[in-house]
Order: sequence, then C-alpha cells, then structure tokens
Amino acid sequence: MEFVKIAPEQKQQFDEEGYLVMRGAIDSETVSALIEAGDRLIASDRELNRQRRPGGLYDGFRNCVSMDDAFLPLITNPKTFSIVAQLLSPHLSLLTSHLIYRHPDRPGSPDTERLPGWHRDHYMSMRDLGDEHIPRHSLKVAYYLTDLSEPNSGVTMMAAGSNQLKERIEIPEGQVDPASKVEPLLEPGDCVFFENRTWHAGAANLTDRVRKAVMIGYSYDWITPTDYRQQAPDMVEKLSPMQRYLVGEPVDESPRFDFTGGPNPIADWCVANGYQHQPMKGRKHFVAPEVKH
Repeated sequence: MEFVKIAPEQKQQFDEEGYLVMRGAIDSETVSALIEAGDRLIASDRELNRQRRPGGLYDGFRNCVSMDDAFLPLITNPKTFSIVAQLLSPHLSLLTSHLIYRHPDRPGSPDTERLPGWHRDHYMSMRDLGDEHIPRHSLKVAYYLTDLSEPNSGVTMMAAGSNQLKERIEIPEGQVDPASKVEPLLEPGDCVFFENRTWHAGAANLTDRVRKAVMIGYSYDWITPTDYRQQAPDMVEKLSPMQRYLVGEPVDESPRFDFTGGPNPIADWCVANGYQHQPMKGRKHFVAPEVKH
C-alpha cells in the first residue's frame, strides 16, 4: 500500500493550528460509491446507531463502516492513512466512523446558523480530565462528498490554533464565531484532518444541496472506540491485517502475553517505508538494568 510522507510544513500547520486540508483524497468513482451507500442508509428506516438532531437538518449513522462495504476502504485509504500514522502514531485504533448529512437551512435563515455549535470532540476525556489536561489523543479525517466551494455550504469550520487552548474558546460579544474561524472551501473528494482538541462547528447551509460527508476517526489503540466494542465477525473477515488491528482484532494466534500489545502490521508498514515513530517528548519510562561486570 502506498505510503505518503508528510511534508514538514504540513506537520507544522497541524501542530500549530490543529487542522490540515488535503485535496483529492479520494477519486470521483469512490465519491460516487460513497454517496450511493450513504443515500441508501439515509433513506432506510434503520435506527441502530442513527444520529439525528431535532429539526430535520442533520441525519447520519455512527459505525457506518459496518453498514456498507463501500465505506471499508476509507479505513486505510492510501492517501491519508500514512498521514494519520505520522500525525498521531502507528499504534492506532478505529475510534469512530460517521456518515453525516447536513440538509439545507430553511429559506430565509441567517448565515449564523451553527449545527453543531462550536465544540471539541471526545466528550468522555474532557468529562474525566477537564479541558486543560487533554492531550492530542485522536484525530478525524473528514471526507466531503459534495461541492463546498462556496461559503455557507455546510462545511465543518475550524478555529485555527484552538488545539493549544487550555480553556473554552472565546467568542466576541455579539458574534457567533471565534476570531480564528476558518471556513475551508472544498471540492468533492477533498478531506480535512483535525485533532480532538480543535474547536469546530458546522457552517450554515444556504444552498439547495445536502452536504454529505464521512468522518473516520482514529485514536491510540489503548483508547476505547466510541461507537462499537467489537465488530461483527462477517465484517472482520473482509478486513486486511492492518484493518483488523485497527478494530482490535488479533493479527496472530500467539497465546503469550505481550506488554506491547503484540504484533502491529501498521508499525511494520511504517518502518518498511522509512518512518520510525518517536514520542513527542522522548521515551523516558524505562530504565535498563545495571550491568555487573
């Protein structure tokens, strides 16, 4: 599988601003297949893992990768997955997969509608640790399937640099957005990477089109996924070794305990392509025993 090395300026932007745009992350054929699968789900009467919001403007499904085979390739999309491993770590878990349809606002609505409002992801970590103690522990790759090349098309807006905040984001009095708001203008197939600490919100959708997106979230492999505990056996049978690792399935049959978590085909793939992960602050948790002569 192709390994894309991240450019230093991309890494710097993500570290400093908390998000990164990639053009043409998926091709037009993949976009069409994802729209067909998404449309089928949204038109269905399925309620398991459905996530709607009151008012009828927002609809979607969590753990969508388990619902249609069209979503499975996104788990290890060649153009983005190596970037994820370099921004976070090769020791990854599939945290979430989220199909989201954002319908047009009602005629006459202002451009100040935010659905959802400004927030950070992974509520559970903030609930238990508080915002000021949250590290970067996860990120999402948001794939957009529809034309968002004009403002107020329902794109996910980012607050640049908010990943470094230790408190709630500041919104000036009388405004609905922080001063650091960025509204990416995207074509079908583009994607945005953003981390768990980056404040973001849904822009108004003043078009006549449904904004369609699929967001694939990754975390460290010691964090519990948010929308599944174990994937169904018939789905697991379809997965590659790296995908199996991502959903918490063993990649070998060894009965022995391994404190590292066992074989990791993602880490092996990274090393084979010249990338050796190093923790941001260095590795200081182990002291070698003294050698007696």
